[in-house]
Formats: sequence, C-alpha cells, structure tokens
Amino acid sequence: PNTNPATVDLNFDAALAWVLKGAQPSDTVRNILSREGVYMKKHLMGGVAKGAFGEAEADAKFEAWKNNKQSGLAALKAKQDEAKKAEAKARLEAEKKINEVKAKALAEKKAAEAAEKAAAEAPAEEAAAPAEEAPATEAAAE
Repeated sequence: PNTNPATVDLNFDAALAWVLKGAQPSDTVRNILSREGVYMKKHLMGGVAKGAFGEAEADAKFEAWKNNKQSGLAALKAKQDEAKKAEAKARLEAEKKINEVKAKALAEKKAAEAAEKAAAEAPAEEAAAPAEEAPATEAAAE
C-alpha cells in the first residue's frame, strides 16, 4: 500500500557504489537517491578524496544530515496526524449537529402526532360520555 511520505527500500551501499562508478540515473531515480542521502554521501566522500576534511568528519556530517532529515519527516508525520485528528473531530461535531436537528424534527413530529391523536380521541370520548349518562338519568327517573 502507498504510504505518506513514500516508503523506499534502498540498498544504500550498492546505490552509492553505483553512483561513484559514474552511473547516470534517470530524473526519478536521482530524486530518490538524493532524498535517501546517496548523493550527500557522494558529495562528502568527494571532499574526503580532495583532503578538505577527514572521513570521520564526513561521517559525522552525514549522520547530522540524516538525523535532521528524520526529525523533519517525524514533524511532517505528526502534523499530518494532527490534521487527521482535527478533521475527524470536525466531522464528529457536524454529525452531532445533524443528529440534533433530526432528533428535534422527530420530537416535533411525534408531538404533532400525539396532539392529533388526542384531538381525535377527545370528540370520540365526548360522544361516548353523553350516551352513557342518558341511561343513568333514565334509571334515576324511574
């Protein structure tokens, strides 16, 4: 599956040896190698070959670059996770508001139905009540 940022499985030493021998990668491969640090390591090894600094210093610079790169990726991932959480929270709030509106409409509908049912039962009770009273008054008259 795709990941964000993209996950690249690269044999670093083989790629470095390949580039040091003079290979000319395509633009896409060059971008991948650059992002993974192959070209940075090549640049630092060139400095060691020219005598600008020692191999230990080159390794230290490469590790510092790599740690900086990793911390940047971690910050990016944390930012994306935070954005996902905020989006999920916003969706939940919107859904709650929609559910409240639906519940209110349903309560109003039930109240209207109850009022209509009560209104329909009231005339039926009034019509039944006088009929029941009439036999009682006849019995009292006898």
